[in-house]
Amino acid sequence: MKERINRRNFLVTSGIATAGTMLSGQVAGSSIFAPKKKTKVALVGTGIRGITFWGKRVAQNYGDELEFVGLCDINPGRVEFGKKYIGVNCNTYTDFEKMINTEKPDLLIVTTVDSTHHEYIIKGLNMGLNVITEKPMTTDEDKCQQILDAEKKTGKKVIVGFNYRYGTQFTKIKELLVNERVGKITSVDFHWYLNTYHGASYFRRWHGLTDKGGTLLVHKSTHHFDLLNWWLDSDPEEVFAYGELEHYGKNNSFRGKNCRDCSLKDKCDFYYDITKDKTYMDLYVANEKHDGYIRDNCLWREEIDVYDKMSAQIKYANGVVVNYSLTTYSPYEGLRIGFNGMKGRFDSWEGIPWQQGVEDQSKLHAQEMSQGNKEKPEEFDEIMVMDNFGDYESVKIPRVRGGHGGGDSRLQDKIFKDPDMADPYRHAAGTRDGAMSILVGIAARKSIETGKPVKIADLTDIKPMAKRP
Repeated sequence: MKERINRRNFLVTSGIATAGTMLSGQVAGSSIFAPKKKTKVALVGTGIRGITFWGKRVAQNYGDELEFVGLCDINPGRVEFGKKYIGVNCNTYTDFEKMINTEKPDLLIVTTVDSTHHEYIIKGLNMGLNVITEKPMTTDEDKCQQILDAEKKTGKKVIVGFNYRYGTQFTKIKELLVNERVGKITSVDFHWYLNTYHGASYFRRWHGLTDKGGTLLVHKSTHHFDLLNWWLDSDPEEVFAYGELEHYGKNNSFRGKNCRDCSLKDKCDFYYDITKDKTYMDLYVANEKHDGYIRDNCLWREEIDVYDKMSAQIKYANGVVVNYSLTTYSPYEGLRIGFNGMKGRFDSWEGIPWQQGVEDQSKLHAQEMSQGNKEKPEEFDEIMVMDNFGDYESVKIPRVRGGHGGGDSRLQDKIFKDPDMADPYRHAAGTRDGAMSILVGIAARKSIETGKPVKIADLTDIKPMAKRP
């Protein structure tokens, strides 16, 4: 009952059943909708993710439910451009606490650099706000515990924007697992490939520095670890990992200042021309003078210290063992996943050229991130199911390239438009989900550093459970 009351309070104090509705899927009928009162929203962090997915897209699609009352960023130029790009009429700030005290929002959206998520999440909670945060929730176990403690202390709620869960292909996988199509799952093979366009982009940005993004095992892989936790409906228990930086950073024989000013662009296969992207020029290049952040940095610079090759073995509390890898310089963008069960196995994939056709690799990430309002199914994704001593079956799902496989629309509809929509597979994600996803990456990072397995229970006060609560 206390849990139900806390969740109801989360919705009431947001003005409408807004951010907290990510949790309402776990508690039927817990939302209160006040159609005449719009939720007042403040956003901190006006980089590209903030102004697009959590900014312009939200303002355009959910204007009847909410209104932006404040935008904040440490860079005054970026926040002013963000206001124009999003298309809202609200005040802008470089002082976060001044924004909250002045505008008195109901809801805070955090899309800053990963390593500062905890700072704004905790301040928001302590100032009486419910919070939506971009993944990852934070970058190390100490900051994670601080968030958990602040949420418990304040009674406010945090949700993490796990859009991949809502994708059509990944939801179908969840359905097969819930229905035990191949019996009890014993092990999983999961491999993700970033191509030489998307993968390289991380090393041009702040993501190439561990103290900013916690390595790609936290920033990128938290998506994948959350999917595994959700699919298997269990908590990770122990992680052992390997990782190296062997392609980007100091491994190249030459390097420059940044791509646009580099004298070696003609000999670099990874040359990136930011001047062709007007939005990036206006958002980043025009505002370098304020904080020195360079969006087209050299991906061979020696300060890069994150891994570009990662492999982890994850043991779950329910006995399932996962073999996971992330590659950041693949010729193609995609994934392979296979679930071994007592009665059979099923496999799925995405982006494998000889299975789905050759595509323009330079445009794939832009397609995935596109925020078009309408989904356009393009052919089909497949899941191949094979029974022991039996034949195989092809399960086809309409393929949606834009908006993270259709997950973006479903996530935001659930949060902002229809909080009481049916959620039989528990897509909704709170702080425990956010914590468990990053703790796998944090444990993997620690394992690489120490050469030893790391137990999840040693990182925070959350104790792994064989079946998720």
